[in-house]
Amino acid sequence: MMKRSVQTYIIAIALLASASVALLIWTAPVVSAADIRAVLTLGVIALITHLMGLSLSRSSAGGVNGSVSFVPFLASAAISPNWATTVGVMGVSVIVQIVRRRPLSRGIFNIFQHTLSVSLAILAYRLVGGTSVLDGGTLQYVALGALFLTFSAVNSLSVSGVVSLSENRRFWDVWTENNLGTLAYDLIALPVIAVLAWVYAKYGASGAFVVAVSLLGLRELYNVNLQLDRANQELLELMVAAIEARDPYTSGHSRRVSEHAKVIAQIVGLRPTLAKRVGIAALLHDVGKIHEVFAPILLKPGRLTEEENAIMQTHPIKSEELVSKVSQLRDIVPAVRHHHENWDGTGYPDGLAGDRIPLASRIIMFADTIDAMTSDRPYRKALDATAVRSELMKHRGRQFDPTICDALLSSGRFDELFRYSSHQSLPHTQEVPRLRLASQA
Repeated sequence: MMKRSVQTYIIAIALLASASVALLIWTAPVVSAADIRAVLTLGVIALITHLMGLSLSRSSAGGVNGSVSFVPFLASAAISPNWATTVGVMGVSVIVQIVRRRPLSRGIFNIFQHTLSVSLAILAYRLVGGTSVLDGGTLQYVALGALFLTFSAVNSLSVSGVVSLSENRRFWDVWTENNLGTLAYDLIALPVIAVLAWVYAKYGASGAFVVAVSLLGLRELYNVNLQLDRANQELLELMVAAIEARDPYTSGHSRRVSEHAKVIAQIVGLRPTLAKRVGIAALLHDVGKIHEVFAPILLKPGRLTEEENAIMQTHPIKSEELVSKVSQLRDIVPAVRHHHENWDGTGYPDGLAGDRIPLASRIIMFADTIDAMTSDRPYRKALDATAVRSELMKHRGRQFDPTICDALLSSGRFDELFRYSSHQSLPHTQEVPRLRLASQA
Protein backbone atom coordinates (compact mmCIF):
# COMPACT_ATOMS: atom_id res chain seq x y z
CA MET A 1 0.00 0.00 0.00
CA MET A 2 1.31 3.46 -0.91
CA LYS A 3 2.47 5.57 2.00
CA ARG A 4 0.44 8.61 2.93
CA SER A 5 3.44 10.89 2.41
CA VAL A 6 3.86 9.65 -1.17
CA GLN A 7 0.15 10.13 -1.87
CA THR A 8 0.33 13.69 -0.56
CA TYR A 9 3.42 14.37 -2.66
CA ILE A 10 1.75 13.13 -5.86
CA ILE A 11 -1.32 15.27 -5.16
CA ALA A 12 0.93 18.29 -4.63
CA ILE A 13 2.71 17.68 -7.95
CA ALA A 14 -0.66 17.36 -9.71
CA LEU A 15 -1.93 20.60 -8.20
CA LEU A 16 1.26 22.46 -9.10
CA ALA A 17 1.09 21.13 -12.65
CA SER A 18 -2.52 22.24 -13.01
CA ALA A 19 -1.70 25.68 -11.65
CA SER A 20 1.29 26.11 -13.96
CA VAL A 21 -0.78 25.11 -17.02
CA ALA A 22 -3.51 27.54 -15.98
CA LEU A 23 -0.92 30.32 -15.65
CA LEU A 24 0.41 29.46 -19.10
CA ILE A 25 -3.09 29.61 -20.61
CA TRP A 26 -3.62 32.99 -18.97
CA THR A 27 -0.30 34.46 -20.17
CA ALA A 28 -0.27 32.85 -23.64
CA PRO A 29 -3.84 31.98 -24.66
CA VAL A 30 -3.38 32.19 -28.44
CA VAL A 31 -2.45 28.99 -30.27
CA SER A 32 -2.07 28.95 -34.06
CA ALA A 33 -2.46 26.13 -36.58
CA ALA A 34 1.35 26.20 -37.01
CA ASP A 35 1.71 25.59 -33.28
CA ILE A 36 -0.58 22.57 -33.47
CA ARG A 37 1.36 21.07 -36.40
CA ALA A 38 4.66 21.51 -34.56
CA VAL A 39 3.31 19.94 -31.37
CA LEU A 40 1.91 16.95 -33.26
CA THR A 41 5.13 16.37 -35.24
CA LEU A 42 7.45 16.63 -32.28
CA GLY A 43 4.99 14.71 -30.13
CA VAL A 44 5.29 11.72 -32.47
CA ILE A 45 9.10 11.92 -32.27
CA ALA A 46 8.91 12.21 -28.48
CA LEU A 47 6.59 9.20 -28.28
CA ILE A 48 9.00 7.04 -30.29
CA THR A 49 12.00 8.04 -28.20
CA HIS A 50 10.02 7.72 -24.96
CA LEU A 51 9.01 4.14 -25.75
CA MET A 52 12.68 3.38 -26.35
CA GLY A 53 13.53 4.71 -22.88
CA LEU A 54 16.15 3.10 -20.66
CA SER A 55 15.69 1.37 -17.35
CA LEU A 56 18.25 2.99 -15.07
CA SER A 57 17.94 1.04 -11.85
CA ARG A 58 16.29 -1.93 -10.24
CA SER A 59 15.41 -0.59 -6.84
CA SER A 60 12.71 -1.75 -4.52
CA ALA A 61 10.40 0.87 -5.90
CA GLY A 62 10.73 -0.43 -9.41
CA GLY A 63 13.51 1.80 -10.60
CA VAL A 64 13.86 5.05 -12.48
CA ASN A 65 13.52 5.21 -16.23
CA GLY A 66 15.10 7.68 -18.59
CA SER A 67 14.81 8.56 -22.25
CA VAL A 68 15.82 11.28 -24.65
CA SER A 69 12.18 12.31 -25.23
CA PHE A 70 12.93 15.57 -23.43
CA VAL A 71 14.74 16.74 -26.59
CA PRO A 72 11.62 16.94 -28.82
CA PHE A 73 9.61 18.11 -25.80
CA LEU A 74 11.87 21.13 -25.35
CA ALA A 75 12.20 21.73 -29.08
CA SER A 76 8.40 21.86 -29.21
CA ALA A 77 8.45 24.35 -26.33
CA ALA A 78 10.85 26.62 -28.25
CA ILE A 79 8.64 26.43 -31.36
CA SER A 80 5.31 26.63 -29.57
CA PRO A 81 5.92 28.28 -26.16
CA ASN A 82 2.31 28.03 -25.02
CA TRP A 83 -0.21 25.62 -23.54
CA ALA A 84 -0.39 23.54 -26.76
CA THR A 85 3.02 22.02 -25.98
CA THR A 86 1.96 21.11 -22.44
CA VAL A 87 -1.12 19.36 -23.82
CA GLY A 88 1.10 17.48 -26.27
CA VAL A 89 3.48 16.44 -23.49
CA MET A 90 0.57 15.29 -21.35
CA GLY A 91 -0.86 13.27 -24.25
CA VAL A 92 2.46 11.53 -24.94
CA SER A 93 2.87 10.78 -21.23
CA VAL A 94 -0.61 9.25 -21.02
CA ILE A 95 0.07 6.97 -24.00
CA VAL A 96 3.42 5.87 -22.55
CA GLN A 97 1.91 5.01 -19.15
CA ILE A 98 -0.82 2.94 -20.83
CA VAL A 99 1.56 1.11 -23.19
CA ARG A 100 3.96 0.30 -20.38
CA ARG A 101 1.11 -0.61 -18.03
CA ARG A 102 2.31 1.53 -15.19
CA PRO A 103 0.50 1.23 -11.85
CA LEU A 104 -2.15 3.93 -11.63
CA SER A 105 -0.45 6.05 -8.96
CA ARG A 106 2.91 5.88 -10.68
CA GLY A 107 1.38 6.71 -14.04
CA ILE A 108 -0.44 9.74 -12.61
CA PHE A 109 2.79 10.99 -11.05
CA ASN A 110 4.74 10.61 -14.30
CA ILE A 111 2.09 12.43 -16.32
CA PHE A 112 1.87 15.39 -13.95
CA GLN A 113 5.60 15.70 -13.24
CA HIS A 114 6.33 15.88 -16.99
CA THR A 115 3.55 18.42 -17.41
CA LEU A 116 4.85 20.49 -14.50
CA SER A 117 8.44 20.38 -15.78
CA VAL A 118 7.53 21.49 -19.29
CA SER A 119 5.00 24.16 -18.31
CA LEU A 120 7.39 25.81 -15.84
CA ALA A 121 10.17 25.59 -18.42
CA ILE A 122 7.96 27.40 -20.97
CA LEU A 123 7.08 30.08 -18.40
CA ALA A 124 10.81 30.59 -17.73
CA TYR A 125 11.47 30.74 -21.50
CA ARG A 126 8.84 33.44 -21.96
CA LEU A 127 9.94 35.31 -18.83
CA VAL A 128 13.41 35.98 -20.27
CA GLY A 129 11.93 37.13 -23.58
CA GLY A 130 11.78 33.88 -25.54
CA THR A 131 9.42 33.77 -28.51
CA SER A 132 8.54 31.13 -31.08
CA VAL A 133 11.41 29.99 -33.29
CA LEU A 134 8.89 30.13 -36.12
CA ASP A 135 8.98 33.94 -35.82
CA GLY A 136 11.99 34.56 -38.05
CA GLY A 137 13.62 31.18 -37.49
CA THR A 138 16.22 32.54 -35.06
CA LEU A 139 17.33 30.85 -31.86
CA GLN A 140 17.33 32.80 -28.61
CA TYR A 141 20.15 31.19 -26.67
CA VAL A 142 19.52 32.81 -23.29
CA ALA A 143 15.87 31.79 -23.44
CA LEU A 144 16.83 28.26 -24.53
CA GLY A 145 19.20 28.05 -21.58
CA ALA A 146 16.41 29.07 -19.21
CA LEU A 147 14.09 26.51 -20.81
CA PHE A 148 16.67 23.73 -20.48
CA LEU A 149 17.75 24.49 -16.92
CA THR A 150 14.22 24.90 -15.60
CA PHE A 151 13.04 21.64 -17.10
CA SER A 152 16.15 19.89 -15.83
CA ALA A 153 15.76 21.18 -12.28
CA VAL A 154 12.02 20.54 -11.93
CA ASN A 155 12.20 17.09 -13.50
CA SER A 156 15.14 15.83 -11.43
CA LEU A 157 13.90 17.35 -8.15
CA SER A 158 10.35 16.04 -8.48
CA VAL A 159 11.47 12.49 -9.34
CA SER A 160 14.09 12.44 -6.58
CA GLY A 161 11.46 13.62 -4.12
CA VAL A 162 9.04 10.78 -4.78
CA VAL A 163 11.82 8.14 -4.74
CA SER A 164 13.16 9.57 -1.49
CA LEU A 165 9.76 9.34 0.19
CA SER A 166 8.88 5.90 -1.15
CA GLU A 167 12.25 4.32 -0.24
CA ASN A 168 12.91 6.23 3.02
CA ARG A 169 16.19 7.59 1.69
CA ARG A 170 17.75 11.00 2.01
CA PHE A 171 16.69 13.31 -0.82
CA TRP A 172 20.26 14.44 -1.54
CA ASP A 173 21.50 10.85 -1.83
CA VAL A 174 18.78 9.98 -4.34
CA TRP A 175 19.38 13.14 -6.36
CA THR A 176 23.14 12.66 -6.62
CA GLU A 177 22.78 8.97 -7.44
CA ASN A 178 20.41 9.65 -10.31
CA ASN A 179 21.98 12.82 -11.73
CA LEU A 180 25.68 13.46 -11.20
CA GLY A 181 26.82 10.79 -13.62
CA THR A 182 25.14 12.33 -16.66
CA LEU A 183 26.23 15.97 -16.77
CA ALA A 184 28.39 15.37 -19.84
CA TYR A 185 25.48 13.79 -21.70
CA ASP A 186 23.29 16.77 -20.85
CA LEU A 187 25.78 19.07 -22.55
CA ILE A 188 25.44 16.93 -25.68
CA ALA A 189 21.65 17.11 -25.54
CA LEU A 190 21.38 20.90 -25.34
CA PRO A 191 22.65 21.68 -28.88
CA VAL A 192 20.48 18.85 -30.28
CA ILE A 193 17.43 20.64 -28.87
CA ALA A 194 18.48 23.87 -30.55
CA VAL A 195 19.21 22.16 -33.88
CA LEU A 196 15.91 20.26 -33.88
CA ALA A 197 13.93 23.46 -33.24
CA TRP A 198 15.84 25.39 -35.92
CA VAL A 199 15.54 22.61 -38.53
CA TYR A 200 11.81 22.32 -37.97
CA ALA A 201 11.41 26.08 -38.38
CA LYS A 202 13.39 26.00 -41.64
CA TYR A 203 12.41 22.68 -43.22
CA GLY A 204 9.27 21.52 -41.46
CA ALA A 205 8.31 18.01 -40.39
CA SER A 206 10.53 16.18 -42.90
CA GLY A 207 13.62 17.99 -41.64
CA ALA A 208 12.66 17.29 -38.04
CA PHE A 209 12.39 13.56 -38.68
CA VAL A 210 15.84 13.55 -40.28
CA VAL A 211 17.30 15.22 -37.19
CA ALA A 212 15.39 12.74 -35.04
CA VAL A 213 17.77 10.05 -36.29
CA SER A 214 20.49 11.79 -34.24
CA LEU A 215 18.29 11.29 -31.19
CA LEU A 216 18.54 7.57 -31.73
CA GLY A 217 22.32 7.97 -31.82
CA LEU A 218 22.21 9.90 -28.56
CA ARG A 219 19.99 7.23 -27.10
CA GLU A 220 22.48 4.55 -28.15
CA LEU A 221 25.30 6.51 -26.50
CA TYR A 222 23.36 6.43 -23.25
CA ASN A 223 22.53 2.77 -23.78
CA VAL A 224 26.08 1.58 -24.48
CA ASN A 225 27.39 3.36 -21.40
CA LEU A 226 24.58 1.90 -19.30
CA GLN A 227 25.12 -1.63 -20.57
CA LEU A 228 28.86 -1.53 -19.93
CA ASP A 229 28.48 -0.24 -16.39
CA ARG A 230 25.71 -2.72 -15.63
CA ALA A 231 27.75 -5.64 -17.00
CA ASN A 232 30.80 -4.60 -14.99
CA GLN A 233 28.80 -4.29 -11.78
CA GLU A 234 27.06 -7.61 -12.28
CA LEU A 235 30.36 -9.38 -12.97
CA LEU A 236 31.82 -7.96 -9.77
CA GLU A 237 28.78 -9.04 -7.77
CA LEU A 238 28.87 -12.51 -9.36
CA MET A 239 32.49 -12.96 -8.35
CA VAL A 240 31.81 -11.78 -4.81
CA ALA A 241 28.76 -14.08 -4.52
CA ALA A 242 30.88 -17.05 -5.65
CA ILE A 243 33.40 -16.32 -2.92
CA GLU A 244 30.79 -15.87 -0.20
CA ALA A 245 29.07 -19.14 -1.17
CA ARG A 246 31.92 -20.93 0.61
CA ASP A 247 31.02 -19.45 3.96
CA PRO A 248 27.36 -19.59 5.12
CA TYR A 249 28.04 -16.87 7.71
CA THR A 250 29.20 -14.25 5.20
CA SER A 251 26.38 -14.45 2.64
CA GLY A 252 25.76 -10.92 1.41
CA HIS A 253 28.57 -9.59 3.61
CA SER A 254 30.51 -7.76 0.90
CA ARG A 255 27.43 -6.04 -0.50
CA ARG A 256 26.39 -4.89 2.97
CA VAL A 257 29.92 -3.65 3.66
CA SER A 258 29.80 -1.77 0.35
CA GLU A 259 26.53 -0.07 1.29
CA HIS A 260 27.85 0.79 4.76
CA ALA A 261 31.10 2.16 3.32
CA LYS A 262 29.27 4.49 0.94
CA VAL A 263 27.18 5.90 3.78
CA ILE A 264 30.26 6.43 5.98
CA ALA A 265 32.16 8.02 3.08
CA GLN A 266 29.31 10.49 2.63
CA ILE A 267 29.22 11.21 6.37
CA VAL A 268 32.92 12.14 6.39
CA GLY A 269 32.34 14.47 3.43
CA LEU A 270 33.65 12.62 0.39
CA ARG A 271 32.26 13.67 -2.97
CA PRO A 272 29.69 11.27 -4.50
CA THR A 273 32.17 10.02 -7.12
CA LEU A 274 34.76 9.21 -4.45
CA ALA A 275 32.14 7.64 -2.18
CA LYS A 276 31.18 5.40 -5.09
CA ARG A 277 34.81 4.26 -5.52
CA VAL A 278 35.03 3.51 -1.79
CA GLY A 279 31.89 1.41 -2.19
CA ILE A 280 33.46 -0.58 -5.03
CA ALA A 281 36.64 -1.13 -2.99
CA ALA A 282 34.48 -2.36 -0.11
CA LEU A 283 32.61 -4.72 -2.41
CA LEU A 284 35.92 -6.27 -3.47
CA HIS A 285 37.76 -6.17 -0.15
CA ASP A 286 37.54 -9.95 0.34
CA VAL A 287 37.88 -11.20 -3.27
CA GLY A 288 41.26 -12.73 -2.41
CA LYS A 289 39.43 -15.40 -0.45
CA ILE A 290 38.58 -17.07 -3.75
CA HIS A 291 42.05 -18.68 -3.60
CA GLU A 292 41.87 -22.37 -2.78
CA VAL A 293 44.15 -21.98 0.25
CA PHE A 294 41.32 -20.26 2.12
CA ALA A 295 38.57 -22.82 1.30
CA PRO A 296 39.13 -25.29 4.19
CA ILE A 297 39.62 -22.45 6.66
CA LEU A 298 36.39 -20.70 5.65
CA LEU A 299 34.49 -23.98 6.08
CA LYS A 300 36.00 -24.76 9.48
CA PRO A 301 33.28 -24.49 12.19
CA GLY A 302 35.55 -23.91 15.21
CA ARG A 303 38.23 -21.42 16.19
CA LEU A 304 41.29 -21.05 13.96
CA THR A 305 44.82 -22.08 14.87
CA GLU A 306 47.68 -19.57 14.78
CA GLU A 307 48.81 -21.00 11.46
CA GLU A 308 45.31 -20.68 10.01
CA ASN A 309 45.05 -17.10 11.30
CA ALA A 310 48.36 -16.31 9.61
CA ILE A 311 47.02 -17.69 6.32
CA MET A 312 43.78 -15.69 6.63
CA GLN A 313 45.79 -12.51 7.21
CA THR A 314 47.19 -12.84 3.70
CA HIS A 315 43.78 -12.39 2.08
CA PRO A 316 44.14 -8.58 1.69
CA ILE A 317 47.29 -9.21 -0.37
CA LYS A 318 45.50 -11.79 -2.50
CA SER A 319 42.63 -9.34 -2.95
CA GLU A 320 45.08 -6.63 -3.99
CA GLU A 321 46.65 -8.95 -6.57
CA LEU A 322 43.29 -9.75 -8.15
CA VAL A 323 41.94 -6.20 -8.17
CA SER A 324 45.17 -4.78 -9.62
CA LYS A 325 44.69 -6.93 -12.74
CA VAL A 326 41.73 -4.75 -13.76
CA SER A 327 43.02 -1.43 -15.12
CA GLN A 328 39.82 0.46 -14.26
CA LEU A 329 40.15 -0.60 -10.61
CA ARG A 330 43.78 0.26 -9.98
CA ASP A 331 42.92 3.43 -8.10
CA ILE A 332 41.22 1.37 -5.38
CA VAL A 333 44.03 -1.19 -4.97
CA PRO A 334 45.55 0.51 -1.86
CA ALA A 335 42.11 0.66 -0.23
CA VAL A 336 41.67 -3.08 -0.73
CA ARG A 337 45.16 -4.02 0.51
CA HIS A 338 45.01 -2.00 3.72
CA HIS A 339 41.44 -2.54 4.93
CA HIS A 340 42.68 -4.51 7.96
CA GLU A 341 45.24 -1.93 9.14
CA ASN A 342 44.53 -0.59 12.63
CA TRP A 343 44.88 3.07 13.54
CA ASP A 344 47.54 2.24 16.16
CA GLY A 345 49.64 0.19 13.74
CA THR A 346 48.75 -3.27 15.06
CA GLY A 347 46.87 -4.37 11.95
CA TYR A 348 47.96 -6.25 8.83
CA PRO A 349 49.41 -6.84 6.27
CA ASP A 350 51.87 -3.93 6.57
CA GLY A 351 51.34 -2.55 10.08
CA LEU A 352 50.52 0.96 8.80
CA ALA A 353 49.35 3.48 11.40
CA GLY A 354 47.41 6.74 11.48
CA ASP A 355 47.17 8.81 8.35
CA ARG A 356 49.49 6.45 6.49
CA ILE A 357 46.48 4.16 6.13
CA PRO A 358 44.46 5.18 3.03
CA LEU A 359 41.26 6.99 3.97
CA ALA A 360 39.17 4.51 1.98
CA SER A 361 40.74 1.63 3.96
CA ARG A 362 39.88 3.32 7.24
CA ILE A 363 36.29 3.69 6.10
CA ILE A 364 36.09 0.04 5.02
CA MET A 365 37.47 -0.98 8.43
CA PHE A 366 34.41 0.66 10.06
CA ALA A 367 31.99 -0.83 7.52
CA ASP A 368 33.48 -4.32 7.75
CA THR A 369 33.52 -4.34 11.54
CA ILE A 370 30.00 -2.97 11.88
CA ASP A 371 28.63 -5.64 9.55
CA ALA A 372 30.46 -8.34 11.53
CA MET A 373 29.01 -7.02 14.79
CA THR A 374 25.47 -6.81 13.41
CA SER A 375 25.49 -10.33 11.94
CA ASP A 376 24.71 -13.51 13.84
CA ARG A 377 27.63 -15.80 14.49
CA PRO A 378 27.70 -19.39 15.88
CA TYR A 379 29.11 -18.06 19.14
CA ARG A 380 26.91 -14.95 19.62
CA LYS A 381 23.85 -13.06 18.43
CA ALA A 382 24.04 -9.85 16.41
CA LEU A 383 24.67 -6.67 18.41
CA ASP A 384 22.20 -3.80 18.46
CA ALA A 385 22.99 -0.15 17.70
CA THR A 386 23.74 0.69 21.33
CA ALA A 387 26.22 -2.15 21.68
CA VAL A 388 27.89 -1.26 18.37
CA ARG A 389 28.25 2.37 19.45
CA SER A 390 29.88 1.20 22.67
CA GLU A 391 32.33 -1.05 20.82
CA LEU A 392 33.33 1.71 18.41
CA MET A 393 34.06 4.05 21.30
CA LYS A 394 35.98 1.31 23.12
CA HIS A 395 38.35 0.83 20.18
CA ARG A 396 38.48 4.49 19.09
CA GLY A 397 42.10 5.49 18.53
CA ARG A 398 43.27 1.87 18.56
CA GLN A 399 41.48 0.03 15.78
CA PHE A 400 39.53 2.99 14.42
CA ASP A 401 40.40 6.45 13.11
CA PRO A 402 39.15 8.75 15.94
CA THR A 403 38.07 11.52 13.56
CA ILE A 404 35.91 9.19 11.47
CA CYS A 405 34.60 7.57 14.66
CA ASP A 406 33.48 10.92 16.09
CA ALA A 407 31.88 12.00 12.81
CA LEU A 408 30.04 8.70 12.48
CA LEU A 409 28.73 8.55 16.04
CA SER A 410 27.57 12.17 15.99
CA SER A 411 25.86 11.87 12.62
CA GLY A 412 22.12 11.59 12.30
CA ARG A 413 22.78 8.98 9.62
CA PHE A 414 24.36 6.46 12.03
CA ASP A 415 21.13 4.45 12.18
CA GLU A 416 21.24 3.94 8.39
CA LEU A 417 23.99 1.40 8.98
CA PHE A 418 21.43 -0.84 10.70
CA ARG A 419 18.88 -0.75 7.90
CA TYR A 420 20.11 -4.11 6.64
CA SER A 421 21.42 -7.04 8.66
CA SER A 422 22.44 -10.58 7.84
CA HIS A 423 18.73 -11.51 8.16
CA GLN A 424 17.68 -9.12 5.38
CA SER A 425 18.53 -8.86 1.72
CA LEU A 426 19.79 -5.69 0.20
CA PRO A 427 17.81 -4.07 -2.61
CA HIS A 428 19.40 -4.84 -5.95
CA THR A 429 20.85 -1.50 -6.97
CA GLN A 430 23.11 -0.68 -9.89
CA GLU A 431 26.02 1.73 -9.86
CA VAL A 432 25.22 3.08 -13.30
CA PRO A 433 24.85 6.53 -14.84
CA ARG A 434 21.39 8.01 -14.42
CA LEU A 435 19.80 10.28 -16.97
CA ARG A 436 19.21 13.57 -15.25
CA LEU A 437 16.70 15.12 -17.63
CA ALA A 438 14.05 12.73 -18.86
CA SER A 439 13.60 10.83 -15.66
CA GLN A 440 10.40 9.39 -14.36
CA ALA A 441 9.52 7.19 -11.45
